[in-house]
Amino acid sequence: MSALAQPRVRFGGSVLLALALAVVLTPWIAQALGAHADTVDLYHRFAAPSLRHPLGTDELGRDLLLRLLAGGQVSLLVGITAALAAAVLGTAIGLVAGYFGGRLDALLMRLTDGVIALPLLPLLVVLAAADLHKLGVPAALRDSEAMSLYRIIVLVTLVGWTTVARLVRGTTLSLRQQDFVRAAEALGASHRRIMLVHILPNLATPIIVATSLAVGEIILLESVLSFLGLGVAPPLASWGNMLTGAEETIALAPMLAVYPGALIFLTVMACNLLGDGLQQALDPRRRR
Repeated sequence: MSALAQPRVRFGGSVLLALALAVVLTPWIAQALGAHADTVDLYHRFAAPSLRHPLGTDELGRDLLLRLLAGGQVSLLVGITAALAAAVLGTAIGLVAGYFGGRLDALLMRLTDGVIALPLLPLLVVLAAADLHKLGVPAALRDSEAMSLYRIIVLVTLVGWTTVARLVRGTTLSLRQQDFVRAAEALGASHRRIMLVHILPNLATPIIVATSLAVGEIILLESVLSFLGLGVAPPLASWGNMLTGAEETIALAPMLAVYPGALIFLTVMACNLLGDGLQQALDPRRRR
Protein backbone atom coordinates (compact mmCIF):
# COMPACT_ATOMS: atom_id res chain seq x y z
CA MET A 1 0.00 0.00 0.00
CA SER A 2 1.33 3.40 -0.93
CA ALA A 3 1.94 5.78 1.97
CA LEU A 4 -0.13 8.45 0.22
CA ALA A 5 -3.09 6.06 0.11
CA GLN A 6 -3.32 6.27 3.91
CA PRO A 7 -5.97 8.87 4.95
CA ARG A 8 -3.93 9.69 8.05
CA VAL A 9 -0.84 10.38 5.97
CA ARG A 10 -2.78 12.60 3.59
CA PHE A 11 -4.47 14.56 6.37
CA GLY A 12 -1.39 14.93 8.57
CA GLY A 13 0.85 15.77 5.63
CA SER A 14 -1.63 18.32 4.27
CA VAL A 15 -1.92 20.09 7.62
CA LEU A 16 1.85 20.24 8.10
CA LEU A 17 2.38 21.38 4.52
CA ALA A 18 -0.19 24.15 4.94
CA LEU A 19 1.44 25.31 8.18
CA ALA A 20 4.90 25.21 6.64
CA LEU A 21 3.72 27.16 3.60
CA ALA A 22 2.07 29.78 5.82
CA VAL A 23 5.17 30.37 7.93
CA VAL A 24 7.40 30.53 4.83
CA LEU A 25 5.12 33.18 3.33
CA THR A 26 5.14 35.28 6.52
CA PRO A 27 7.26 38.15 5.05
CA TRP A 28 4.89 38.51 2.10
CA ILE A 29 1.83 38.34 4.36
CA ALA A 30 3.35 41.04 6.57
CA GLN A 31 4.06 43.20 3.54
CA ALA A 32 0.49 42.79 2.29
CA LEU A 33 -0.90 43.78 5.69
CA GLY A 34 1.54 46.67 6.08
CA ALA A 35 2.54 45.46 9.56
CA HIS A 36 5.29 43.60 11.38
CA ALA A 37 5.10 40.88 14.02
CA ASP A 38 7.24 42.86 16.50
CA THR A 39 5.72 46.32 15.96
CA VAL A 40 4.28 47.56 19.28
CA ASP A 41 1.26 49.87 19.18
CA LEU A 42 -0.03 50.54 22.69
CA TYR A 43 -2.86 52.69 21.33
CA HIS A 44 -4.41 49.64 19.68
CA ARG A 45 -4.11 46.96 22.36
CA PHE A 46 -6.62 44.10 22.10
CA ALA A 47 -8.00 45.51 18.85
CA ALA A 48 -10.83 43.59 17.20
CA PRO A 49 -10.21 41.74 13.92
CA SER A 50 -10.08 44.03 10.89
CA LEU A 51 -8.67 44.13 7.37
CA ARG A 52 -5.35 45.45 8.73
CA HIS A 53 -5.30 42.96 11.62
CA PRO A 54 -7.27 39.84 10.53
CA LEU A 55 -7.08 38.26 14.00
CA GLY A 56 -6.80 41.48 16.00
CA THR A 57 -3.87 42.54 18.18
CA ASP A 58 -2.34 41.31 21.43
CA GLU A 59 -1.66 42.97 24.78
CA LEU A 60 1.08 45.16 23.23
CA GLY A 61 -0.82 46.04 20.07
CA ARG A 62 1.13 43.62 17.87
CA ASP A 63 -0.63 41.92 14.98
CA LEU A 64 -1.80 38.55 16.29
CA LEU A 65 -1.79 36.76 12.93
CA LEU A 66 1.81 37.73 12.25
CA ARG A 67 2.83 36.78 15.80
CA LEU A 68 1.27 33.34 15.30
CA LEU A 69 3.11 32.88 12.00
CA ALA A 70 6.40 34.05 13.55
CA GLY A 71 5.81 31.69 16.46
CA GLY A 72 5.12 28.90 13.99
CA GLN A 73 8.48 29.54 12.35
CA VAL A 74 10.25 29.04 15.68
CA SER A 75 8.15 26.11 16.92
CA LEU A 76 8.40 24.19 13.64
CA LEU A 77 12.12 24.96 13.37
CA VAL A 78 12.71 23.61 16.87
CA GLY A 79 10.57 20.53 16.24
CA ILE A 80 12.05 19.58 12.89
CA THR A 81 15.68 20.46 13.67
CA ALA A 82 15.75 18.73 17.05
CA ALA A 83 13.94 15.66 15.67
CA LEU A 84 16.43 15.32 12.81
CA ALA A 85 19.42 15.86 15.10
CA ALA A 86 18.09 13.31 17.61
CA ALA A 87 17.45 10.85 14.76
CA VAL A 88 21.05 11.20 13.52
CA LEU A 89 22.47 10.71 17.02
CA GLY A 90 20.14 7.81 17.82
CA THR A 91 20.82 6.13 14.47
CA ALA A 92 24.58 6.32 15.00
CA ILE A 93 24.37 4.87 18.52
CA GLY A 94 21.87 2.15 17.61
CA LEU A 95 23.73 1.14 14.45
CA VAL A 96 27.08 0.79 16.22
CA ALA A 97 25.51 -1.07 19.15
CA GLY A 98 23.56 -3.49 16.98
CA TYR A 99 26.38 -4.16 14.53
CA PHE A 100 29.29 -4.73 16.90
CA GLY A 101 27.31 -6.19 19.81
CA GLY A 102 29.15 -7.50 22.86
CA ARG A 103 30.39 -5.13 25.54
CA LEU A 104 29.98 -2.07 23.33
CA ASP A 105 26.33 -2.95 22.78
CA ALA A 106 25.80 -3.50 26.50
CA LEU A 107 27.48 -0.19 27.37
CA LEU A 108 25.50 1.85 24.83
CA MET A 109 22.20 0.23 25.78
CA ARG A 110 22.78 0.85 29.49
CA LEU A 111 23.46 4.48 28.61
CA THR A 112 20.21 4.51 26.64
CA ASP A 113 18.31 2.93 29.54
CA GLY A 114 19.77 5.53 31.89
CA VAL A 115 18.56 8.42 29.75
CA ILE A 116 15.12 6.81 29.37
CA ALA A 117 14.86 6.37 33.15
CA LEU A 118 15.37 10.09 33.79
CA PRO A 119 12.18 12.15 34.29
CA LEU A 120 12.12 14.08 31.04
CA LEU A 121 10.33 17.33 31.86
CA PRO A 122 12.04 17.98 35.24
CA LEU A 123 15.40 17.19 33.61
CA LEU A 124 14.75 19.67 30.79
CA VAL A 125 13.63 22.30 33.29
CA VAL A 126 16.87 21.89 35.28
CA LEU A 127 19.08 21.93 32.17
CA ALA A 128 17.25 24.92 30.68
CA ALA A 129 17.81 26.86 33.90
CA ALA A 130 21.57 26.18 33.92
CA ASP A 131 23.86 29.23 33.97
CA LEU A 132 25.48 29.48 30.53
CA HIS A 133 28.27 31.67 31.90
CA LYS A 134 29.39 28.90 34.26
CA LEU A 135 29.23 26.41 31.41
CA GLY A 136 31.82 28.45 29.49
CA VAL A 137 29.57 29.60 26.65
CA PRO A 138 31.15 32.62 24.87
CA ALA A 139 29.56 35.95 25.80
CA ALA A 140 28.75 36.82 22.18
CA LEU A 141 26.74 33.63 21.79
CA ARG A 142 25.33 33.72 25.31
CA ASP A 143 23.87 37.21 24.82
CA SER A 144 22.54 36.64 21.32
CA GLU A 145 18.81 36.87 20.70
CA ALA A 146 18.62 33.32 19.35
CA MET A 147 20.55 31.69 22.22
CA SER A 148 17.38 30.36 23.84
CA LEU A 149 16.44 28.78 20.52
CA TYR A 150 19.80 27.04 20.14
CA ARG A 151 19.73 25.87 23.75
CA ILE A 152 16.32 24.22 23.51
CA ILE A 153 17.32 22.41 20.30
CA VAL A 154 20.51 21.07 21.92
CA LEU A 155 18.73 20.02 25.11
CA VAL A 156 15.93 18.17 23.33
CA THR A 157 18.46 16.47 21.05
CA LEU A 158 20.49 15.23 24.02
CA VAL A 159 17.48 13.52 25.60
CA GLY A 160 15.39 12.65 22.53
CA TRP A 161 17.59 10.12 20.71
CA THR A 162 16.76 7.05 22.77
CA THR A 163 13.68 5.84 20.85
CA VAL A 164 15.48 5.90 17.51
CA ALA A 165 18.55 4.24 19.04
CA ARG A 166 16.56 1.28 20.37
CA LEU A 167 14.61 0.84 17.13
CA VAL A 168 17.76 1.00 15.01
CA ARG A 169 19.66 -1.33 17.32
CA GLY A 170 16.90 -3.97 17.20
CA THR A 171 16.61 -3.83 13.41
CA THR A 172 20.39 -3.91 12.99
CA LEU A 173 20.64 -7.06 15.12
CA SER A 174 18.22 -8.73 12.73
CA LEU A 175 19.88 -7.44 9.56
CA ARG A 176 23.31 -8.44 10.87
CA GLN A 177 22.37 -12.10 10.38
CA GLN A 178 21.00 -11.71 6.84
CA ASP A 179 22.70 -13.36 3.90
CA PHE A 180 23.50 -10.14 2.06
CA VAL A 181 25.47 -8.86 5.05
CA ARG A 182 27.36 -12.14 5.37
CA ALA A 183 28.11 -12.03 1.64
CA ALA A 184 29.51 -8.51 1.99
CA GLU A 185 31.72 -9.68 4.85
CA ALA A 186 32.92 -12.65 2.78
CA LEU A 187 33.86 -10.29 -0.04
CA GLY A 188 36.05 -8.29 2.34
CA ALA A 189 33.86 -5.22 2.78
CA SER A 190 34.87 -3.02 5.72
CA HIS A 191 32.68 -2.58 8.77
CA ARG A 192 32.05 1.02 7.77
CA ARG A 193 30.91 0.06 4.28
CA ILE A 194 28.66 -2.71 5.54
CA MET A 195 26.98 -0.38 8.05
CA LEU A 196 26.55 2.58 5.71
CA VAL A 197 25.87 0.86 2.38
CA HIS A 198 24.21 -2.45 3.27
CA ILE A 199 22.48 -1.95 6.63
CA LEU A 200 21.64 1.76 6.92
CA PRO A 201 19.37 1.94 3.83
CA ASN A 202 17.25 -0.87 5.31
CA LEU A 203 16.73 1.19 8.48
CA ALA A 204 14.89 3.97 6.66
CA THR A 205 11.38 2.89 7.70
CA PRO A 206 11.78 2.91 11.50
CA ILE A 207 13.87 6.08 11.35
CA ILE A 208 11.31 7.97 9.25
CA VAL A 209 8.40 6.87 11.42
CA ALA A 210 10.15 7.66 14.71
CA THR A 211 11.32 11.05 13.46
CA SER A 212 7.86 12.09 12.23
CA LEU A 213 6.35 11.14 15.59
CA ALA A 214 9.13 12.95 17.47
CA VAL A 215 8.42 16.29 15.76
CA GLY A 216 5.07 16.61 17.49
CA GLU A 217 6.47 15.56 20.86
CA ILE A 218 9.30 18.09 20.62
CA ILE A 219 6.94 20.94 19.66
CA LEU A 220 4.88 20.04 22.72
CA LEU A 221 7.99 20.01 24.94
CA GLU A 222 9.15 23.35 23.56
CA SER A 223 5.71 24.82 24.21
CA VAL A 224 5.72 23.58 27.81
CA LEU A 225 9.21 24.95 28.49
CA SER A 226 8.38 28.28 26.83
CA PHE A 227 5.17 28.46 28.88
CA LEU A 228 7.29 27.97 32.01
CA GLY A 229 9.65 30.73 30.86
CA LEU A 230 12.56 28.34 30.20
CA GLY A 231 12.21 27.84 26.46
CA VAL A 232 12.33 30.32 23.60
CA ALA A 233 12.70 33.78 25.13
CA PRO A 234 11.10 37.02 23.87
CA PRO A 235 11.41 38.96 21.64
CA LEU A 236 11.42 35.70 19.62
CA ALA A 237 7.87 34.43 19.37
CA SER A 238 6.85 30.82 19.84
CA TRP A 239 3.45 29.32 20.47
CA GLY A 240 4.54 28.41 23.99
CA ASN A 241 5.65 31.87 25.08
CA MET A 242 2.55 33.35 23.42
CA LEU A 243 0.52 31.23 25.83
CA THR A 244 2.63 32.64 28.66
CA GLY A 245 1.90 36.19 27.53
CA ALA A 246 -1.81 35.42 27.32
CA GLU A 247 -1.99 33.94 30.83
CA GLU A 248 -2.51 37.28 32.59
CA THR A 249 -5.07 38.59 30.09
CA ILE A 250 -7.06 35.44 29.42
CA ALA A 251 -10.20 36.86 31.05
CA LEU A 252 -9.97 40.02 28.96
CA ALA A 253 -8.86 38.46 25.64
CA PRO A 254 -9.24 34.66 25.71
CA MET A 255 -8.47 34.28 22.00
CA LEU A 256 -4.84 35.20 22.70
CA ALA A 257 -4.56 31.80 24.39
CA VAL A 258 -6.97 29.91 22.14
CA TYR A 259 -5.12 30.56 18.86
CA PRO A 260 -1.61 29.36 19.85
CA GLY A 261 -3.10 26.48 21.87
CA ALA A 262 -5.16 25.37 18.88
CA LEU A 263 -2.13 25.52 16.58
CA ILE A 264 -0.06 23.43 19.00
CA PHE A 265 -2.88 20.87 19.19
CA LEU A 266 -3.34 20.80 15.41
CA THR A 267 0.38 20.43 14.70
CA VAL A 268 0.97 17.67 17.25
CA MET A 269 -2.11 15.78 16.04
CA ALA A 270 -0.98 16.09 12.41
CA CYS A 271 2.50 14.79 13.27
CA ASN A 272 1.07 11.82 15.18
CA LEU A 273 -1.36 10.95 12.37
CA LEU A 274 1.42 11.24 9.80
CA GLY A 275 3.76 9.01 11.81
CA ASP A 276 1.07 6.43 12.53
CA GLY A 277 0.00 6.34 8.89
CA LEU A 278 3.58 5.97 7.69
CA GLN A 279 4.16 3.14 10.13
CA GLN A 280 1.17 1.22 8.84
CA ALA A 281 1.98 1.91 5.19
CA LEU A 282 5.70 1.13 5.39
CA ASP A 283 5.61 -1.85 7.75
CA PRO A 284 4.61 -5.00 5.80
CA ARG A 285 3.48 -6.75 9.01
CA ARG A 286 0.77 -4.13 9.58
CA ARG A 287 -0.63 -4.12 6.06
CA ARG A 288 -4.00 -5.69 5.39
